[in-house]
Formats: sequence, structure tokens, C-alpha cells
Amino acid sequence: MSEALKELAEIISAKLAQEITSTEIQNGELILNARRDAVCKVLTFLRDDANCQFKLLMDVCGADYPARDERFDVVYNLLSIRYNLRVRVKVTTDEDTAVPSVTDVFSAAGWFERETWDLFGIYFDGHPDLRRIMTDYGFEGHPLRKDFPLTGYVELRYDDEQKRVVYEPVKLTQDFRSFDFLSPWEGMQGQLPGDEKAEGNA
Repeated sequence: MSEALKELAEIISAKLAQEITSTEIQNGELILNARRDAVCKVLTFLRDDANCQFKLLMDVCGADYPARDERFDVVYNLLSIRYNLRVRVKVTTDEDTAVPSVTDVFSAAGWFERETWDLFGIYFDGHPDLRRIMTDYGFEGHPLRKDFPLTGYVELRYDDEQKRVVYEPVKLTQDFRSFDFLSPWEGMQGQLPGDEKAEGNA
């Protein structure tokens, strides 16, 4: 399998020398790092070339690395039924730079790109219907970003008096509690309540 992937990587790198920035093989899969503006050309080649035949777009997803200048990876997972191979194509972008939509290459990308936009805030230029798909239309922010608060910004509940769903700022019903016990990571230096029972039985 690895030999077939190495040969495929060499073929793709030779034919797309300007579009592919690097290749690697991890966990039995070929990973291609591509230029953002060339993603449509790369995916079209992978779909149509006789040596590739990656006819199925299995997934489009995002990954967030806030410490980088271009914090987002957009990842395209493709499958070739003909050769029983998978390839992963990655492009990078930031919060403000759009990635070209690949809906003209793979129609299945429509909902995948909507999900990536909704959860990460990655904009896809040329998408025919880029709107939220997982969260509510009034939702603030993008919940899979690493800087999104775990509690969110607003909470919704059904109000019996108003007979409708209302949005309110998040309220935590339980305040932070400080326990008297030591953290298990700091090591035990005394006796915890209840341990005296064990010593009595011994």
C-alpha cells in the first residue's frame, strides 16, 4: 500500500508542481498540502486523472490552530473506489480570507462547506447557499473554534409566560466551589475524611 501511495504522490507532485506545496504519508493515507487558490484545480485533477480516479468526496472539515497566522486548515477527504485508495488534501486560511468553493467540482461539498462555515467561520467564496446548517439562525459565533467559550454566549429556553423560546445571556446556576481536599495531582500529604475507617478495619 505504501509503495502505491509513494508512486501516486510522485505522479501528483510532478503534474501539479505549482499547486502542491508538500506531500506526506501518515497512517496509510496520502496527505497533499495545496495552495488555497488552487484547490479546485487540484481536486479536479484528482477526480479526473486516470492514475487517481478519486470520484468520491467523503468529507470537508476544518481544524483550528489559533497560534498560527493562518489558523485554519480546510481538509478534503477523497476516496478512489477504482484503486481502493484515500487521499487527504489540506489548505490553510485565516479568519478573513475565503477559500474557493469546490461545489462545481463535487456537488456533495455544498453541505460540508456549510457545516465548516457554521462551526468554524471559514468562508467559502462562490458557494451557492452559504448559511448556517447545524446551529440556529440567531446563533452567535462559531462553536468549534478553540477560543469559543464552553458555555457559549447565550442560552435559550422556553418561557411559559411568554409562550415562546427566549434567548438570554448565559447564567451559571452553580458558583465555583472550593474544596478542602488536595488535588490528586499534588500528592496526598494528610488523611482524607473516611480513611480512619480503613485503618480501623486493618
